Amino acid sequence: MDIRDCINYLLTTAQHQVFQLLSSKLSPYGITPGQYGVLNCLWHKEAVNPKEMAQILGLETSTISGVLDRMQKKGLIAREVDPNDRRCVQVVITPMGAALEKPVLKIIEELNGEVLRDFSDEDARTLTRCLKLIAEKN
Repeated sequence: MDIRDCINYLLTTAQHQVFQLLSSKLSPYGITPGQYGVLNCLWHKEAVNPKEMAQILGLETSTISGVLDRMQKKGLIAREVDPNDRRCVQVVITPMGAALEKPVLKIIEELNGEVLRDFSDEDARTLTRCLKLIAEKN
């Protein structure tokens, strides 16, 4: 089989292209695509523990820890003791992180349009549905 027909190759190269484009669009805001994922979680939930965040984003807990460290240093998130269980830490968004919601979501919407602009509406919906099927397999 030619490598260009391999699903892994196609997904990897497509993901790399989209990642690079998103990275360049987010750089004026001082965040990375991974940090966008964390912010997106917190824009929808008041507080999330690191383990739950890692599960939502499909990352290892050790990976999310480093991302959270960098975001905390930038003032985008804070870690607070869980009031219901003092042994646990919750990640919460700061006003600085919350202020990024509108401009960053606008970038995401523009990125989706840019990436899918050569597709018909039906093909774009099919691609999205197929990627979700792959992503949701355990």
